[in-house]
Amino acid sequence: MNDETEEQVDAEIVEEDGRGLGHAEDEPGGEMQDEPMLVLGDDDPHDAALHEKILSEDVAWKGKILDVHRLEVELPNGRRSARDIVRHPGAAAVVALTESGKIVLVRQYRTAIDRVTVEIPAGKLDPGEDPLDCAKRELHEETGFRAGKIRFLTSIVTSCGFCDEIIHIYLATKLDFDAPDPDDDEFVNVDLVPLHELIDAVLDGKIEDAKTVVGALACDSIAHRLGASEL
Repeated sequence: MNDETEEQVDAEIVEEDGRGLGHAEDEPGGEMQDEPMLVLGDDDPHDAALHEKILSEDVAWKGKILDVHRLEVELPNGRRSARDIVRHPGAAAVVALTESGKIVLVRQYRTAIDRVTVEIPAGKLDPGEDPLDCAKRELHEETGFRAGKIRFLTSIVTSCGFCDEIIHIYLATKLDFDAPDPDDDEFVNVDLVPLHELIDAVLDGKIEDAKTVVGALACDSIAHRLGASEL
């Protein structure tokens, strides 16, 4: 899409939905220029017309770590439809960065895709558990590392089309090694990989795990903004 076509599309969107415009003050010549701005979900008044009304919800299947619910909903046009939704307790994940700039990764066989994946440490929340506590626990259990400093990075919805799982991702630094304490049914190998190598693998499409992709990119972005000494 060239610049002229993009401007035409922007203008048509703004004209159609009446969305407000942002203003860029640093355009050449110091003139105020109208620019479409990012409006987050449910923050645009027009989003209200997109909502579905949940009429009923029943448990279709209960599992060890997740349940499947069948929902009947009323669509914006008044018609009814069914939704199969996976209900999940949520999880926490940790981008653990060593003093030498390496990321702590775990290698784990995933039955769903029948192969070993390379991931940042993570695990599901226990009932009522604070995601930060879960992140600290999973980091130590899976890798043996404890974080002297840990901060929130971001949260991701893993597949909002059919699942309500939210993974809260943290950045851990000032690491000390103790000894791993994995669950009885958990078998992992631990790698220490330079951050730049992980980023290259992500950008080359070699890392499939979504939380690891997001966590790595977020860590790299913060490292460039703040500098490694500030992490």
